Amino acid sequence: MALISAWPLVSPVLFFLRCFSSSTASSEGGVFQFDIEGSSAVSTQEATVIRGQQQAVATGSWVPFAEGCQEGFYRTSSGKCSPCNCNGNANRCLDGSGICVDCQRNTTGQHCEQCPDGFIGDVVRGVPTFCQPCPCPLPALANFAVSCYRKGGSVRCVCKENYAGPNCERCAPGYYGNPLLIGSTCKKCDCSGNSDPNLIFEDCDEVTGQCRNCLRNTTGFKCERCAPGYYGDARFAKNCTECNCGGRMCDSQTGECLADSPEVSTGTDCPTISCDKCIWDLTDDIRLAVLAIDESKSTLLSISTGVAAQKRLNDLNLTATHLQSAILKILTRQPFTSNTSVNTTLYDKWTLTCSSEESKMCGNEGSSKGLLVQKETMETNNRATQLVQQLSNMRDNIQEISSKMKYYAIQQELSPEEIAQKLSGAEEMLKEIKRRKPFTNQRQLADEEENAAEELLQQVEEFHERYNDTRSLVSDVLEQLSEQDVKLSDLEEALDQALDYVIQTEDINKENTANLQKREKQHEKIKEQIDEVNGILLNATTILVGPQKVNSELSEVIKNASGFYAEIDGAKKELQEKLANLSLFDDDLVEKAMHHAHNLRRLADELDRNLYGVDTNGLVQRAINASNVYENIASYIEEANKAALLALNTTNRVNDAAVGIDTQIIYHKGKSEELLNQATELQQTADDSNDLTVADTSRHVNGTLARMNALRSQLMRAITKMQSAEPVEARKRLEQAKQKTAEAMSATMTVTQATTPMDENVKLWSQNLQDFQHNSAAYDSAMHSAGDAVKKLTEVFPQLLDKLRRVEQKAPANNVSSSIQRIRELIAQTRSVASKVQVSMMFGGQSAVEVNPKINVEELKSFTSMSLYIKLQKDNPQLAASPDRFILYLGNKNAKNYIGLAIKNDNLVYIYNLGDQDVEIPLDAKPVSTWPSYFSIIKIERIGRHGKMFLTVPSLSSTAEEKFIKKGEVLGPGSLLNLEPENTVFYVGGVPPDFKLPPSLNLPGFIGCLELATLNDDVISLYNFKHVYNIDTTTSPPCARNKLAFTQSRAVSYFFDGSGYALARNIERRGRFSQVTRFDIEVRTPTDNGLILLMINGSMFFSLEMHNGFLYLRYDFGFSTGPVLLEDSMKKAQINDAKFHEISIIYHNSKKMILVVDRRHIKSVDNERTAMPFTDIYIGGAPAEILHSSISSHLAGSIGFKGCMKGFQFQKKDFNLLEEPGTLGISYGCPEDSLMSRKAYFNGESFIASSQKVSLFSEFEGGFNFRTLQPNGLLFYYSEGSDVLSISMDRGAVVLNASGTKIQSPDRNYNDGKTHFVITSVTPERYELTVDDKKQSKKNPAKDRAGKSPDSVKKFYFGGSPLRTQQANFTGCISNAYFTRLDREVEVEDFQQYSEKVQTSLYGCPVESPPIALLHKKGKNSSKAKGNRNKKVGRDKDKISQPSTGLKKLYQEANMKRDPQCQLPMNPKATEHAYQFGGTANSRQEFDHIPKDFSERAQFSISLKTHSSHGMIFYVSDQKETNFMALFVAHGRLIFMFNAGHQKIRIKSQEKYNDGLWHNVIFIRGKNIGRLIIDGLRVLEEPFGGNANTWQVTEPLYIGGVAPGKAVKNIQINSVYSFSGCLSNLHLNGRSITSASQTFSVTPCFEGPSEAGTYFSSEGGYVVLDESFSLGLKFEVVFEIRPRSSSGILLHGHSVNGEYLNMHMRNGQVTVKLNNGVRDFSTSVTLKQSLCDGRWHRIAVIRDANVVQLDVDSEVNHVVGPLNPKAIDHREPVFIGGVPESLLTSSLTTRNSFVGCIRNFMIDEKQVSFSKAALVSGAVSINTCPAA
Repeated sequence: MALISAWPLVSPVLFFLRCFSSSTASSEGGVFQFDIEGSSAVSTQEATVIRGQQQAVATGSWVPFAEGCQEGFYRTSSGKCSPCNCNGNANRCLDGSGICVDCQRNTTGQHCEQCPDGFIGDVVRGVPTFCQPCPCPLPALANFAVSCYRKGGSVRCVCKENYAGPNCERCAPGYYGNPLLIGSTCKKCDCSGNSDPNLIFEDCDEVTGQCRNCLRNTTGFKCERCAPGYYGDARFAKNCTECNCGGRMCDSQTGECLADSPEVSTGTDCPTISCDKCIWDLTDDIRLAVLAIDESKSTLLSISTGVAAQKRLNDLNLTATHLQSAILKILTRQPFTSNTSVNTTLYDKWTLTCSSEESKMCGNEGSSKGLLVQKETMETNNRATQLVQQLSNMRDNIQEISSKMKYYAIQQELSPEEIAQKLSGAEEMLKEIKRRKPFTNQRQLADEEENAAEELLQQVEEFHERYNDTRSLVSDVLEQLSEQDVKLSDLEEALDQALDYVIQTEDINKENTANLQKREKQHEKIKEQIDEVNGILLNATTILVGPQKVNSELSEVIKNASGFYAEIDGAKKELQEKLANLSLFDDDLVEKAMHHAHNLRRLADELDRNLYGVDTNGLVQRAINASNVYENIASYIEEANKAALLALNTTNRVNDAAVGIDTQIIYHKGKSEELLNQATELQQTADDSNDLTVADTSRHVNGTLARMNALRSQLMRAITKMQSAEPVEARKRLEQAKQKTAEAMSATMTVTQATTPMDENVKLWSQNLQDFQHNSAAYDSAMHSAGDAVKKLTEVFPQLLDKLRRVEQKAPANNVSSSIQRIRELIAQTRSVASKVQVSMMFGGQSAVEVNPKINVEELKSFTSMSLYIKLQKDNPQLAASPDRFILYLGNKNAKNYIGLAIKNDNLVYIYNLGDQDVEIPLDAKPVSTWPSYFSIIKIERIGRHGKMFLTVPSLSSTAEEKFIKKGEVLGPGSLLNLEPENTVFYVGGVPPDFKLPPSLNLPGFIGCLELATLNDDVISLYNFKHVYNIDTTTSPPCARNKLAFTQSRAVSYFFDGSGYALARNIERRGRFSQVTRFDIEVRTPTDNGLILLMINGSMFFSLEMHNGFLYLRYDFGFSTGPVLLEDSMKKAQINDAKFHEISIIYHNSKKMILVVDRRHIKSVDNERTAMPFTDIYIGGAPAEILHSSISSHLAGSIGFKGCMKGFQFQKKDFNLLEEPGTLGISYGCPEDSLMSRKAYFNGESFIASSQKVSLFSEFEGGFNFRTLQPNGLLFYYSEGSDVLSISMDRGAVVLNASGTKIQSPDRNYNDGKTHFVITSVTPERYELTVDDKKQSKKNPAKDRAGKSPDSVKKFYFGGSPLRTQQANFTGCISNAYFTRLDREVEVEDFQQYSEKVQTSLYGCPVESPPIALLHKKGKNSSKAKGNRNKKVGRDKDKISQPSTGLKKLYQEANMKRDPQCQLPMNPKATEHAYQFGGTANSRQEFDHIPKDFSERAQFSISLKTHSSHGMIFYVSDQKETNFMALFVAHGRLIFMFNAGHQKIRIKSQEKYNDGLWHNVIFIRGKNIGRLIIDGLRVLEEPFGGNANTWQVTEPLYIGGVAPGKAVKNIQINSVYSFSGCLSNLHLNGRSITSASQTFSVTPCFEGPSEAGTYFSSEGGYVVLDESFSLGLKFEVVFEIRPRSSSGILLHGHSVNGEYLNMHMRNGQVTVKLNNGVRDFSTSVTLKQSLCDGRWHRIAVIRDANVVQLDVDSEVNHVVGPLNPKAIDHREPVFIGGVPESLLTSSLTTRNSFVGCIRNFMIDEKQVSFSKAALVSGAVSINTCPAA
């Protein structure tokens, strides 16, 4: 206490001593030392070392080896000092490397440029972005992240194992706690092992840790007790057993029954209490609460308050121990000396106090005073300790000041007098400081500087240590250098030896040269001998001339014998003659038609010869070729007639022929015998060398006789059968044949009437062109005649189709359906050719043309674009008298909703009306009177309410052009051009007299020439017309366009519209297949798929396609290994970017195929040495019969190319594709509009984005079309800071969200598969949303934002967004988008130019519209075809709807996606959007949605393909299966079955449909009738009575099969099992069903051959074996695999106690991994060859306790794991091919499902049948595997 009280007096003295020591220590060389335990002093020697180091740091930039560089520099290998590159985060770096040491500010890395794990920041940019603790969830205080990073402006955390959430703000599954609470951590759930065993983690409350869902009859906070009513050990034995007490409670530990009620003492007024179960439950709950309180208490008591508190407690314990020992000494020692006054006083107090007689009170007071003394002593001790520490610090400071003073004197070279002077000055300063108040702030700063200096000193010391360590390595480095020197010496010796070898080699070469000269001389001798042998062979050839002559005579004999055989087989010819003689009907009319067709062909050939050399563009020739289609039509009609006549006279022909056949047989038998005799004579006279030839001749003759006898027996059997035929049946056949013949004759008459005018036109063409002198008159006349022919052909089409339908209905389908289909194809081709006739028409003021627009009017609704060529006939007097003229009109007949073009007031005027008022846009910048006398180009465009017109005037002398533009817009609300398909007309040049034009267009007809070019994206022509009025080609010839201005620019390339193709026959006329064969072509397209080149020769083929935007080459020249695939699998060259790409195919040495794009090698592949066996090549497409032939399975698709091509070359020789005779449906030029991508399809995971100058929150207007079947999805997204503007679908409605202001459309049916148009408008006053001209608006709450006009580039998204939004991405199509921009005019968006395109298709829209219901009815069970045949659903596989979401991802990726390590593609070729059912009895898809109006009308349509005789296709019912509806197959026939009350309605097809072909089926349950419609040709009906309102069914809908136990009540058992085949295109009440809720054993419908095995698709799935199979402690598993992916799970078994067995592949390596309750252990096998080579591989796994052996194709490996003495043989489920994610442990490296085939699966030598599995989940095909 005395020492503490004296401290205020000591403190100034010590302060003065600290300053004074600076003057004494330096002069005396001593230091101020304290001999106190725990302190240390710096010696003079150490201070000298420190000064030496400091002096070394302060030297120049170059220092000796023994010295170092100054702080912040490091010594390089050259000895120079270079600055450290530590980004300001360190002051030290290592010599030689420059690696930074002791990085500060939480940085790391060689240059302090990185943040360590758990920190985030930008080190290079420095403060305030240097590394800071990750806010996961709280920086520093609660950071539970391994690392973190920034993405999209926010921090993303990579959490530790126990934590989850974006910011690690919650505990991971299986853990509990509150990470947001400082000091709290996530602990593992402890449920005593009584939670759900199917979960990876134990299930407990994520905050409190209380267990949920306790199993095994347990309860409690940790499931540690048995539940009420049970007893046992819940924690260890887990044997909770039900109490056997008759409903009463029992003891939870022993099971002893407890009394019903407690005993009450007698003699009390308390009533007897009868305790029921509730009382015992309450008692148990109270006991549980007490236990919980105890647990909480123990938890609180175990909490540590931190290191400081723990240290404090330790100090208290130490102090108490010292006091205890001191007191004992006091009590035992003699009286204290005088220098321990404190202890004496304490003893006096103790003795005085305890002198009292009251010992008890003495003890209490002594105890309390002892505690007081203990406290005071402890305080004294603490103060003394502090004093000692301060004194030690003061001593250190004095010593440091002394050393620094000496160092300063040396550095500044001060004399002792200067030092004394400076010391006196310092003393004066010290005195002045003492007089002033304490410098608190300055003291604090000084302390901080002091601490920094100490840290720096410590770093210097560490550097010095490292420096010494480095110097210690010098000897090692020198030793290594010496070793290297020795090695260099060895190398020098080796080089000398190599030089000796070179000299020896030169000597050997000289010897070889001498030997070579000798060989050359020998070669010359051999050559002379060869010449002699050749002479001998020549003589032998001369000798063989004689035998060859005899051989040729024998060949002639053989030929004659074959001719006789042909005559025997030629009974067909005479039968046909008898057909002509015995026909009951006169077919002169058909013969005349044929004769007429031949004349037409002759005249067309003559016209072709006359036009040769004149038709430079080939345009006229295209139209003439169109007329030649008539000959084909007539020939097919003749075939139909012949088929009818043949059926009419079959019996008579065969009876009459039989008599003549016998005579012919006898005659030809005699001839053959004579021939045989002649052959025998020739054989005897032939030379011995011809024995083989004569033998062959003999065999041919004998074969002839055998075939003759066989033919005789066949004819006898035919005669017998005919004689036994019934006359009644023959008469029926005759009646049917009469009807067919009448129809055929009617069709022939129609064709004759149509072709007669054509004959006259052809003759007229021939006469006009006989004296053709290269003038345009005959040229124009010919073209107009072609137009007339096309017109008449168009007029006869409907009549011809009706005739063909009637014939097809009555005739057997197999007889004439192919001919009718061919005629339809010819008609479609004729229309396509007519649309591409690029020739103008002359209009005289009274003429008009009604054009077939060849486009769906729905596509014109929001966007309309049209271009045409125009030329005025200025010298016409009528034009001078009345200059205002009508040009065109496209719109409704009622003159509402139209677009038009006219000349008014010497201006070209564009007029359009959207239902309200006209908008007129006059082009006043270029008056019509100033137009040139040749063709100009006009383009009119409309997007929404905005209109625009362009005029381009070319120059005749150069390529220069004048361009003019004028804009306008609708002022009213309309924005859509609502055209009605049945009332839409398209008039050009004028209108018919009975049509009334709107007032703005009611003008005289046009005078001059017009030529149509495009309508939207389609090429269109005036010659594809419906009607013409007053067009006379004689008086009004077409105008020729100037070649310089137009033709040359268009002739550079060819345009393909997807329906046409070019055919170059006999390509070797331009070049030969040689050692290097080459094809070159340039393509330009925005589409994803299309055929580019195709060559076919039987089963051999060569195809180059574009698949998903990349090239796909497949070919087979008869290879033994099958087709060869060469594709751009690495995605090196994307083709569909609307730019020209040069493609080269090089076939080198007949064994290597090379693909080159834009002169860059893409890929090459080797094959068997085989030459190309082709002569013809198809370009851009091919006829349908070829695309659907046997090679269709090898094509990626059967879609024609759409886009532009140019520069096709074979062997560097050019081809003019339009001049090739086989070319069909292509045209010159490359229209830019056709290459724009105005449409995009989104699959739910895709989006497109662009960055443009937009301002959507000030003045904005935008719109687009959309089409979808999904009720929800994000259509458009834009953000500007925190403000968001989005347009989305929400439950079928359209919603605009602008900065929190939402506008929703009143209708909710916009997901109907139809096209809808959305317009959004933002003004300072209002937000507006217009959907299909229905407007909704709200006030703009943020008017101040309107003043902003940001001109920066902003990003916007269509179809979705990568950012976090509340809406899912859109599924459907978006097209014709536009919006206002700051940097350009309003125009339609070209999605091809967008910078980001993620999984988006920019061509096509697979969203289907609801099917059109059939309108016609027939009688009961009618099997006749319905009307309107052309609207039936086709069998084309490309028309299948979108897949269900369960398998949709399979088609978002490339169908032929390939693992780079695998030979086979990951997905075998499959029919798009079709699914394979079968393999298991309950293979099926389930759908949960049933429409509300289902009970009133249930209409389904589906496509199917099967070979199975039985199986369920569709089923739905109520819960009791009283009401139901089903479609199934029984004995190959389709049966539609449903109930009407208690009556079951059954509609059954007469034909079988299990033929393996696609069939379209529609089945309808109406209010009082049921219908079954098959392929649109067979309609079966069945009426019924009853109340439809009582018929109700519930979900789900079953497709392809039913759940176990379903449908047995109503359907026979054979048809209850799953349908085995393919299903697609499912529609319910007009809407496509695309999202299955569950899928069981369903895969894509694969094409091509198959084999036995189970296929696991890339979509994922697995098989769970039944309980009879399990993997215990000892087993053997053997199976075979053929993988299509190098990684995947093969087998997995998992037990509840955490043990598991997993077999998987990873990058071709097979691994078996186990956990037997002790730890994990595994073994692997890697084959030398690839496991993914397309072949089968055998895998065997054998386990015996802790030993596991793996055998893969005889490659064996094994592992011995730890032995588990407590191992239990569990019987747990076994998963094959995959496993649910929840059962996989984190230690497994492969979590993907297996992709490929598995077969011959055996466990313990017992065959496993997957068809009997307990569960087949996902895309797994049982018992059927696609062949390799």
